[in-house]
Amino acid sequence: MRAGRFLAALTVAVCPLAVRAAPETADKPKPVDVVLCLDTSNSMDGLIDSAKRKLWAVVNDLAKMEPAPALRVGLYSYGNNTYDRARGWVRKEVDLTTDLDEVYKRINGLRCAAPGSDEYVARVTRDALAGLKWAGGKDALRLLFVCGNEPVDQDKEVSLGSVAERAKVQGVVINTIYCGPANHPEAAGWSAFAGRCGGKYANIDQDRGRTEITIRTPFDAEIEKLGAKINETYLWYGANGAAGRENQLAQDKNAAGAAGGVAAERGVTKASRVYRNAEADLIDRMQSEKDFDVKKIKEADLPDELKKLKPEEREAYLKRKADERAAIQKKIADLGARRAKYIEDEKNKQPKPVAEKALDEALRAIIRDQAATKGMKAKE
Repeated sequence: MRAGRFLAALTVAVCPLAVRAAPETADKPKPVDVVLCLDTSNSMDGLIDSAKRKLWAVVNDLAKMEPAPALRVGLYSYGNNTYDRARGWVRKEVDLTTDLDEVYKRINGLRCAAPGSDEYVARVTRDALAGLKWAGGKDALRLLFVCGNEPVDQDKEVSLGSVAERAKVQGVVINTIYCGPANHPEAAGWSAFAGRCGGKYANIDQDRGRTEITIRTPFDAEIEKLGAKINETYLWYGANGAAGRENQLAQDKNAAGAAGGVAAERGVTKASRVYRNAEADLIDRMQSEKDFDVKKIKEADLPDELKKLKPEEREAYLKRKADERAAIQKKIADLGARRAKYIEDEKNKQPKPVAEKALDEALRAIIRDQAATKGMKAKE
């Protein structure tokens, strides 16, 4: 062999006046499921590093979509000889979830293997089709991206044709990303598989994400500061609350330790309508649940801040916290727009890359194109 958690909670912007359910709009949020299948064989360090660095940039592009996406992300990895051979060296990392912190945690936990396994593209895509509860309905956008650099047809037990047929029946679009030059003989197989699935194909330079020059902006530091401050507005509750708080802080730390403006990108995400954890945060639940009533939450499940208050005082406290969060989100959104413009202007001054696309460029281009088929368009 050659060495070579992306949600079906409703996602809407926090409205300072909405203490209960968010008002219904003419354009309801559209279910969007995005599943990544990443090759973790011994030659794929660049791909995994790019995924770590660029997840938030891809999510931020999705957050611009109108109508708003009700985003869930799932993650599989494959081609790793530390996995179960009987399962074809395939592992589910994260079910489709609204919890982006969990997705980022699992991506950061991926490790590439030593030589010795095979990369079964058909197996991982079949397992992702069969093993996830994809969004239903004709308006849902269901996208699967499989990324790798070995021959696409290594699996002798599961055929690519059977996977393509299953994907069409389920209404899932399979896209392929070949991590190598377009003129490599193996690239044709990846392109053909995408075509059979009704999806798109792209080839990338998997190392672009960590070799390209980082553009720091005058807005990064303040965005990162506000991205930490917004944590103070979370009211973690119930069985998932403690883990949610801990993971939010842990992923802030992971982003802060990464190069390439990752912490600033994450800060922008935390102010967006796709960063939601209604299973663990009361304000997110309040914004996503119709007829939300804090009085219906068990006393034992309430955060300490609310336990200290009288029952009749709790709704007002939630409103104050929601207002506080909305104010921080607005500041970050304004800074994020200025940051994006600054980066765009700086890139326009640089020579155009002559090499293959980076991972995030390929993902964003394909997602935008396929979102358009569901009547969604990025609002710049």
